[in-house]
Amino acid sequence: MPRTINAFAALERGGPIRPWTYEQRDARPHDVRIEVQFCGVCHTDLHYVGPWGREYPVVPGHETVGRVVEAGGAVTTHAVGDLVAVGPIVDSCRECAACLAGDETLCVTMATAAYGAPDRHGDGLTRGSWAEQVIVDERFVYAVPDGLDPACTAPLLCAGSTVFAPLRHWNAGPGRTVGIVGLGGLGHLGVKFARAMGAHVVAFTTSASKAEDAPALGAHEVVVTGSGEMPVRRLDLIVDTVPAVHPMTPLAQALATDGTLVSVGLPPTFDVAPFALAVGRRSIAGAGAGGTRDTRAMLEFAAAHGITADIEVLGSGEINTALKRLEANDVKYRFVIDMRR
Repeated sequence: MPRTINAFAALERGGPIRPWTYEQRDARPHDVRIEVQFCGVCHTDLHYVGPWGREYPVVPGHETVGRVVEAGGAVTTHAVGDLVAVGPIVDSCRECAACLAGDETLCVTMATAAYGAPDRHGDGLTRGSWAEQVIVDERFVYAVPDGLDPACTAPLLCAGSTVFAPLRHWNAGPGRTVGIVGLGGLGHLGVKFARAMGAHVVAFTTSASKAEDAPALGAHEVVVTGSGEMPVRRLDLIVDTVPAVHPMTPLAQALATDGTLVSVGLPPTFDVAPFALAVGRRSIAGAGAGGTRDTRAMLEFAAAHGITADIEVLGSGEINTALKRLEANDVKYRFVIDMRR
């Protein structure tokens, strides 16, 4: 029988988040029903409440940690009582080359987002984790490794995966110099992961206070952009987490020959001079969160190296406060909502 779920939703574009209820479908054979404990607040949530939103009401939330309260009859990977996590992708075609390789975020038919997307089985729109419960297919549910704090783990499912996947793909490691641009929810985790991978890490930030924090996060060098000299022809890889339009030509010029500048912040446009790419045979690329393969590898790596997000926990009644402060960049470094209060 469908059940009534208490949630928090944007009822119209640009409107505040309000309490809302909806009828949640029954669990299918491979589904896991999860009682949400913690959910992170991502810039994507901010965008979907505003300019990216398509259909309302929308229940955001895609950095989820909670307990399994029901497992479908065909579920083999999780059991009632398990501590599990869910990220921004909850389904895909499962047949294309990307899906078969565990890169579901690259699905040729577009992976199904955790909220605001048509359910592939015809059950309306997906609903996110700013709610008391969610239902997700077991393929897209991850065991939380022992030893990781549940609240601090939640942002790993999007922010952590989004920086880990390109660092892994572009071979961050010993002998490589890696830049991380922006020390926000993504960037601070990028510094931690790149350092643990063995790379020489250069953090780029416009914030003097965050520049002071960068060495403790793992940065070997810190560049305060706009107020100091930029490195030139030194970095093998730069992961740029900034979501707003910003000058990228100096970053391209910081790359060594054949270096790559990867945007995971995905601003509306790239402000970069093509000549800066041609001189040095440099590349500019984009990337998003990892699929199931990278996400599982990320969680295992995080557990092995003791990596979690630096967070500020707020209650469910403070979601609007979190969104306003996030928009003002007033957080170090990720908000997490305790959905139990």
